[in-house]
Amino acid sequence: MNYYGQPEAGVGYIGLIIIAALIVVLLMLFLRFVPVGLWVTAYFSGVKVSIGTLIGMRLRRVNPQKIIQPLIKATKAGLILSTNQLEAHYLAGGNVNRVIDALIASQRADIDLEFEKAAAIDLAGRDVFEAVQVSVNPKVIETPKISAVAKNGIEIIVKAKVTVRANIERLVGGAGEDTIIARVGEGIVTTVGSSEKHEAVLQNPDSISKTVLSKGLDSGTAFEILSIDIADVDVGRNIGAELQTDQAEADKNIAQAKAEERRSMAIAQEQEMRAEVQKMRARVVEAEAEVPLAMAEALRQGNLGVMDYYKLQNINADTEMRESISGQVDQSDEEA
Repeated sequence: MNYYGQPEAGVGYIGLIIIAALIVVLLMLFLRFVPVGLWVTAYFSGVKVSIGTLIGMRLRRVNPQKIIQPLIKATKAGLILSTNQLEAHYLAGGNVNRVIDALIASQRADIDLEFEKAAAIDLAGRDVFEAVQVSVNPKVIETPKISAVAKNGIEIIVKAKVTVRANIERLVGGAGEDTIIARVGEGIVTTVGSSEKHEAVLQNPDSISKTVLSKGLDSGTAFEILSIDIADVDVGRNIGAELQTDQAEADKNIAQAKAEERRSMAIAQEQEMRAEVQKMRARVVEAEAEVPLAMAEALRQGNLGVMDYYKLQNINADTEMRESISGQVDQSDEEA
């Protein structure tokens, strides 16, 4: 206060500035928590939503922007939806904007698709907007190169293009593209495998598509097969000849193994026989070594006379001479 008891002007200005700053901060916090701008946009877009509803979304930790903007889009497209439906789908982890786009696209294409069905498809993990697009504009699935063998052993390599359309009713719980490709590949292998000759497949490749298409491969899938077109057919290896060659090589290896087994057995038997001969020779040498002892004993006991001994020596010498002569004759015959 000044000398006369009145407040100083500077202090009054500071107080006003502080109050104004507090008001601005409070106003900013209010506008941040209460999306007044979004409410104004919704009001002039024809979407009747109260400030209390927006505040309630904030309290439920729901981003009002992700609810009101799709609701405005749906209302402009003529769809009748409530904030509770969109908020429930958002809280369940769904993509609200994608579901609204799918509903608008299905309405324009005259496809019967309710919000609950679209929400279920989205929560199942499928792109509901893409499903509606594929339902309107069919999609082409290209299979990898599939190898099949005809009955004559020739390999046929086939590549197909499958035109499918999404089946909205079977999107929840229906199999995907991988199942379609697997079933088409199985049908191609079966059709080619039942052909007597590979030339028949090359001359009439549309027989593959007709046979495969007639099997109802889209059963239980999220798609409806419109056509199966054979994009490429190539001749591969001669599998039958390769199998025969491999079988012949295997038979040769088996025969060689058996021959080697027989040879090993023969060698073993020969070695056994040689060992037996060696044993017999050893026994003969042992017996021959006992002959002089036996003769000496016979001479001492008088069982063998001196003349008998000389006759025995002469017989042995005669035998050795004959064996020597016989060996020389055999050698001369071999040289001749």
